[in-house]
Amino acid sequence: MMNQAYADLNSTFDVFLEGFQVGDGTEKLLRHVLVVCLDERAYSHCVEVFPHRCFLLRTTGIDFSGERLFTVGDYLEMMWRRTEFLGSLLKLGYNFLFTDMDTVWLRDPFPRLIPDVDFQIACDRFNGNSSDTRNYADGGFKFVVANHRTIEFYNYWYESRLRYPGNNEQDVINKIKGNKYLNKIGLKMRFLDTTHVGNFCQRNWDITKVCVMHGNCCIGQDNKIKDLRQVLDDWTAYFSNGDRAREFRQPINCWRSLRRQYNKERG
Repeated sequence: MMNQAYADLNSTFDVFLEGFQVGDGTEKLLRHVLVVCLDERAYSHCVEVFPHRCFLLRTTGIDFSGERLFTVGDYLEMMWRRTEFLGSLLKLGYNFLFTDMDTVWLRDPFPRLIPDVDFQIACDRFNGNSSDTRNYADGGFKFVVANHRTIEFYNYWYESRLRYPGNNEQDVINKIKGNKYLNKIGLKMRFLDTTHVGNFCQRNWDITKVCVMHGNCCIGQDNKIKDLRQVLDDWTAYFSNGDRAREFRQPINCWRSLRRQYNKERG
């Protein structure tokens, strides 16, 4: 999903598309991508550069066009609107793989998905056990199979926003993922190995195995774009230019942004 802040020239959207173009066997996946746009300007830009693959999701009375910080105001509304929309796709019978716009796809992740699972989701750090709900779920990448269990789960997830006011959808899924109700409805949930679905919350990555890199643990679009482009530069040096000694450099801009925010909050 994207709004205007993600769609401007030299934006996160450009990096997202570039990742598919330089990845190993990923460009063919672009024909299956649907970009859900949250405002008119994002939609206009999308159809200009990625025609026939854009959908405008209208939300009455809310402006989703600007950059949103992670936990404030309209950002929470935007995240819960996203959850509601994805739940509606399940009711229509569609399986989906959802990915945040601030990701780069370097290899095809589908072979790394876990078979015979209702709901599988990335995590910030992986403890080695895909069934362990102590893994902290990262809502920026998930594969969901449409069935009565996932429909009921999405209803429960969306309704849980009322029990945890002021929390975004990722905070809430981490509060409810171990609830007995999910066992009652028979939901099979798994957490994806960060070896293959990596992110900026990690401290190291294996460039020979990473399929997707998520630019999370970051504040500010400029910082995110700089570090995602660095990922693409390192990948290009490794994959296209034959530098087999290359590894991913640390996302310093994003990490520094978190440190500044932490120091600011401490006063």
